[in-house]
Amino acid sequence: QVQLVESGGGLVQAGGSLRLSCSASGNVASINTMGWYRQVPGKQREMVATDTSGNTNYADSVKGRFTISRDNVKNMLYLQMNNLKSEDTAVYYCRYYSGGYYYWGQGTQVTVSS
Repeated sequence: QVQLVESGGGLVQAGGSLRLSCSASGNVASINTMGWYRQVPGKQREMVATDTSGNTNYADSVKGRFTISRDNVKNMLYLQMNNLKSEDTAVYYCRYYSGGYYYWGQGTQVTVSS
């Protein structure tokens, strides 16, 4: 079992920045994929950014604005979000994957006002 807790969401004006954090605990494997996903009501959850042992992948909509990073010693995952847009408003979820198992955090709300 792996437990994930996100933090750092909130209300920000368009053009502003936020930094999300995700703390992983439990049986965290040394090799894993962690990522950020987001969901708005009525739509499917979508990938924002993932990190697999330093190899990163971003959704086209956030490239150049968001940066995913991790601290493997602290089992932390981060998402630095700059130049936020109203369309970035969503609940952001942290996901952990390793050995065929997926775990999700509870989500943190990000609201961007225009």
